[in-house]
Amino acid sequence: MTEPDLLEQTRSAAAGNRDAQRRLYEHFKAKMFGVCLRYAGNRQDAEDWLQEGFIRVFRDLPQYKGLGSLEGWIRRVIVNVVLQNIKQQKRRLLEEDNFRHEQHPEEEELPSVFDTEDNAQALVRLMQQMPAGFRTVLNLYVLENYSHQQIAEELGISVGTSKSQLNRAKAYLRSLLEKNLIR
Repeated sequence: MTEPDLLEQTRSAAAGNRDAQRRLYEHFKAKMFGVCLRYAGNRQDAEDWLQEGFIRVFRDLPQYKGLGSLEGWIRRVIVNVVLQNIKQQKRRLLEEDNFRHEQHPEEEELPSVFDTEDNAQALVRLMQQMPAGFRTVLNLYVLENYSHQQIAEELGISVGTSKSQLNRAKAYLRSLLEKNLIR
C-alpha cells in the first residue's frame, strides 16, 4: 500500500468505514501477529491478543494525529493490549516461574525446533517455551527498548526484579538454544 493510499485508508477507517478497516488490518496483521507471538506462550493467545489489539486500534484510530508512523502507533497499541493481558493472566507469573524453572531448565524435554523451521521462527518457538515472566521482560527490554524503570512500572515489579528476570531469561534462553543446537 502506498503512503497516500495508507493515509486515505486511515482516514476512512477512523470514520468507521469497515472496508478500510479490513484493508488496514490485512496490511498490518502479519507484523503485529509476529509481535504477539513473541510475548505469547502459544498461538491461540497470540491470535486472541491480535484480535483484541485491532479492536482497540479501530476504536482509538480517531485519536491518531499522524505524528510518527501509523505502524509504530499500531504496534504501541498492540503491545499495550498484550501487556494488559499478561498482567491479568499472570499476577503470580514471576514467583511461579522462578520456583519452577530457575534451578534446572535443562531437565525439561524440548522438541528440536531447528530441524524444520527457519531461524526466526525457531527463536520465536523457543521464546514461547520460556516462562512468561522471563519472556515478557526479555521482549520489553531487548526488542521494545524499554528501560528497567519502564518495565518495572508497566509490570508492577521492582527495577531489581526486572534486571534479575532479564538475566535469568538470557540464561534460560541460552540453555534452550544450546540444547536445541546440540541435537
